[in-house]
Amino acid sequence: MKLILNPEFSLYEKGGKPFCDSLQIAETFERPHDDILKSIEGETRKGAHKNGLIDELNGLAESRVMTRDYFIKSSYKDGRNRSQKKYLMSRDGFTLLTMGFEGEKALRFKLSYIRRFNQMEAFISSLLEAKMEFPAFTDAVMLAHEEPKHYHYSNEINMIYRIVLGMDAKKFREANGIPAGEGIRPYLSEQDIKMVRSLQHIDVGLLEVGIEYSDRKNTLYNSYCRRIRRLAG
Repeated sequence: MKLILNPEFSLYEKGGKPFCDSLQIAETFERPHDDILKSIEGETRKGAHKNGLIDELNGLAESRVMTRDYFIKSSYKDGRNRSQKKYLMSRDGFTLLTMGFEGEKALRFKLSYIRRFNQMEAFISSLLEAKMEFPAFTDAVMLAHEEPKHYHYSNEINMIYRIVLGMDAKKFREANGIPAGEGIRPYLSEQDIKMVRSLQHIDVGLLEVGIEYSDRKNTLYNSYCRRIRRLAG
């Protein structure tokens, strides 16, 4: 499954959890990627192997430590379109890897990543809550795509937010001082919530019959305007 980088937090999502990768860490902390890989998987020189973090985690097998909870082997295409190795790492994997990175600059980078992990976790949590609140809407969005990704749901609900609120969830959070990644439903007025739910119900039908995005948007906007006129009258 292709991983999608969340543009708001520059982290990946896999199995409902946020991950960064070894390339990001190498670039951010200004270290050679090969050195990051050696720290993770160790290295062998002249027949002698120096343990990396994965070796050390495997050595704790009696504690039922699963290395995939920390590091997941992955790949990327380099500038010459060759497949190269990299690792995804969870918050715990990131913490283990960067624990020895010292200095004020490294500390700032670590704090920045921790903040992004917190925000991404809150974002995923709010997304899951929204999906549970209206599963028919979630199912319709997912079925409308051959390879559904988390951003398909975000795009669809943000289309409705822009119609009702005049802005997407990210801009609404910024305008109202809401922490990044936190769900916005608790901050909406009762009328706004009713409007959002009404448009979601309509959108389910539009998605199920295969209406294109721009046509769905126009239909939902026209429906919203009719409802506003009705309330005003």
